[in-house]
Amino acid sequence: MNKKQKQTLIRIIVSAVLTVALLFVPVSGVWQLLLFLVPYLVIGYDILIKAAKGIKNLQPFDECFLMAIATIGAFVLAVLGEGHYVEAVAVMLFYQIGEWFQRYAVGRSRRSISELMDIRPDYANIEKDGTLEQVDPEEVEAGSVIVVKPGEKIPIDGVIIEGESVLNTSALTGESLPKDVMTGDEVISGCINMTGLLRIRTTKAFEESTVSKILDLVENASSRKSKSENFISRFARVYTPAVVGCALALAVLPPLIMMLFGQEAHWITWLYRALTFLVISCPCALVISIPLSFFAGIGGASREGVLVKGSNCLETLSKVKCLVFDKTGTLTQGTFAVTVIHPGQVDENTLLHLAAHVERYSSHPIAVSLREAYPNEHDDCLVTDIQEKAGHGISANINGSVVCVGNEKMMQSAGAVIERCPHPHSGTVIHVAKDGQYLGHIEIADVLKPTARTAIEQLHRLGIRRTVMLTGDHAKAAQAVAEALEIDEVYSGLLPEQKVQQIEQLMADHPTETVAFAGDGINDAPVLTRADLGIAMGALGSDAAIEAADVVLMDDDPLKIARAIQMARHCMKIVKENIWFSIGIKVLCLILGAFGLANMWIAIFADVGVMVIAVLNAIRAMMGKKRIKNNE
Repeated sequence: MNKKQKQTLIRIIVSAVLTVALLFVPVSGVWQLLLFLVPYLVIGYDILIKAAKGIKNLQPFDECFLMAIATIGAFVLAVLGEGHYVEAVAVMLFYQIGEWFQRYAVGRSRRSISELMDIRPDYANIEKDGTLEQVDPEEVEAGSVIVVKPGEKIPIDGVIIEGESVLNTSALTGESLPKDVMTGDEVISGCINMTGLLRIRTTKAFEESTVSKILDLVENASSRKSKSENFISRFARVYTPAVVGCALALAVLPPLIMMLFGQEAHWITWLYRALTFLVISCPCALVISIPLSFFAGIGGASREGVLVKGSNCLETLSKVKCLVFDKTGTLTQGTFAVTVIHPGQVDENTLLHLAAHVERYSSHPIAVSLREAYPNEHDDCLVTDIQEKAGHGISANINGSVVCVGNEKMMQSAGAVIERCPHPHSGTVIHVAKDGQYLGHIEIADVLKPTARTAIEQLHRLGIRRTVMLTGDHAKAAQAVAEALEIDEVYSGLLPEQKVQQIEQLMADHPTETVAFAGDGINDAPVLTRADLGIAMGALGSDAAIEAADVVLMDDDPLKIARAIQMARHCMKIVKENIWFSIGIKVLCLILGAFGLANMWIAIFADVGVMVIAVLNAIRAMMGKKRIKNNE
């Protein structure tokens, strides 16, 4: 609670206590008016000042103007003997209570954004003459060496040149699992160094670093308004002067008509109804709760590492019915691994053993995956005469025998006859031969992410009608991934520009469906921009993703896509609830007030009560629905 909220709360308490106490003070006439003016001015002086400024600036039609007219009018009626002074004070008091609830709710949802804002570094350590000097991160140039001590934030993106540590990335990703880093690893700004001392060579200036781009994204999120927010803004501009006109007509026309028919006018009765009408008609619940719902939804998503660029993006995300994925790095890990071993004349371990030793000194991703599958390099094998033949494979002499590892062309040149495998292949097949004798083959493929299948299941459960995969990989590998994940459609062998064409075709074939594209953000910027909604995942450090996407997932977990859609729909559900509830109650109470069936206390509920309920409902958007579990 900030200073202004505390002051308002004190004013509310003082005004409420004074008002209740005055009910038991036996005074009347002018003294009663003067005494009730004290709690009224304590709680309402700022509203009266704002109303006066609005009139002075020729922009009077807002809720402050409505409250000022209604409460001053209530005092006039009390002086004339119709009604009581407590009604005037109560209208202003309960209005301020509603405003306090609204400010509290905004403050609470801002705190979730502020937690993300805590990634902003206060300083960077530069080593000079053997001592560390704290400087503004904006003064550090790319290529400089900075020192990050345990407990400090990494201020600028860079590469570790000395040290190893554990990083806390939860402020960026929403996940509590720490990340181990060592010399040579790339690190990004905003992470907290938990254990060791790190020396980092910066690769970017501060304004180009990850933390700076994310903060800019979050700070500008409120400027991109949804259709619902724009509607409410336009509605309020027309609605407020309209209800003031209706209230004026209600106060004047019925008495005049009654006079024309020779009946008593009852001016005070109709004035009371008009004032009641004004209080009921105040659009606070709509004007406050709808933007607050979106703000709370964006804040709640940011706590889980889902950055939404504006309420318009949140609204679009809630409407997604077709989700298109990139394959590599999005649904798969983007790294090769041994998936199947099919031995012929030897056992699996021996086949893998020979292949790994032949590939010992190669830097090819396939060689890396073979060595990772068989990490024991300190055995008794003597490996000599390693020869690499481009487009074929590698051969080496192992303990006096020539072992060849590669494709079918390599086997042909080695004189080995390949034994056809009855099993279908979805990855890259590596054949192994020893002294011209075929020993078997090893299949290497891109590995699915652990949560990929659960993510697709959750998306179907959320009502996503079509899941589509676009990839530049060959057809067999793409089809294998699609079948494993139960993806509806797959398009393979696509170049980046062909992915854009395919997205456009999908959008043209189903013009009523909102199409989202999810990619890893490295080479998918054109597709992210072209889709109705671009979702960049695993975007830590990826400038292209943060710039091109509408929604940025700060880690590479595809399950976060389903979570983001779930949170967006939950937020939109709350927005619709507040719209229908606020309008419904107001219309009902306005009708009752116009016919004299609602007094000032019902008007207070229709205004302040509805606003408080709508604001409390809006806070739910920050909490989100029950989180999707990996094992669900």
